[in-house]
Amino acid sequence: MTTPVTPRLREMRWWDIDPVLELEKDLFPEDAWSRGMFWSELAHARGAEATRRYLVAEDGGRIVGYAGLAASGDLADIQTIAVARDHWGTGLGGLLLTELLRAATAFECAEVMLECRIDNIRAQKLYERFGFEGIGFRRGYYQPGNVDALVMRLTDPSTSVQGTEIHG
Repeated sequence: MTTPVTPRLREMRWWDIDPVLELEKDLFPEDAWSRGMFWSELAHARGAEATRRYLVAEDGGRIVGYAGLAASGDLADIQTIAVARDHWGTGLGGLLLTELLRAATAFECAEVMLECRIDNIRAQKLYERFGFEGIGFRRGYYQPGNVDALVMRLTDPSTSVQGTEIHG
């Protein structure tokens, strides 16, 4: 395990899309999001009618992680969480997830859902530590690689973030 980091977490803005895309393409080469997908999500992340929360993590001026959540009614969906390879094992994924769960609580969501690649055991273990449980599969969800997704659910996200503190 590498040394824990406390990067600065902040709201993702349009000028972050290019560095986020670089990280996205490195981590998810087969099924990376497009520039348009990020633009579309960020369009719903500001103002009184916001239904999204997107964050970036900066370390020394470099984006080393990002995460996003969409809310609809009492249900939130974690859209993405990514951490640069050189920051794996530092706790950054947990910091990003904690902030997304705080956002779900602020949106007054009773449940949080997500899909995780069936072969991404590292991410599944992170989600399980926060109380997520596998509830099903989506066959061929990740394209074009045709990789299945494990669907996971957390009920009452507010209980998963009590007592945690975000630095940065």
